[in-house]
Amino acid sequence: MDRKARAVWRGTGKDGGGELTSASGVLSATPYSFKTRFENEPGTNPEELIAAAHAGCFSMALAFQLQGAGFPPEELQTEAVVTLEPDGQGGFHISRSALTLKAKVPGVDKAKFDELAGLAEKTCPVSRVLNAEITLNATLA
Repeated sequence: MDRKARAVWRGTGKDGGGELTSASGVLSATPYSFKTRFENEPGTNPEELIAAAHAGCFSMALAFQLQGAGFPPEELQTEAVVTLEPDGQGGFHISRSALTLKAKVPGVDKAKFDELAGLAEKTCPVSRVLNAEITLNATLA
């Protein structure tokens, strides 16, 4: 399975800008720039997209883990906070992705929930591709 997205950039790194488009059409000429990345101007940025991908991937992986263990979830709310830091060599690197989960899962005890959440965090494909510290704070409602 292959998934595609395209970036178009015009101009310099700081003063230029671009658009991101995904094959599905969910992103369609979505603006991104230095200001959307470092100054919170409206638009998106690569780290926000990685955070969305990580939250979505983890939530789906956990849903499969819970279902397989006989505990279909009612709702999984996951927030991912991706941290971009200077790398000390004039560039930047993603150092961390912090997952915060609030889950409604009838019938599961805390120990089993924590076990399955930890397994989902380690096995979701986005977690596996990130070369960064990944933390998980999971709450079972």
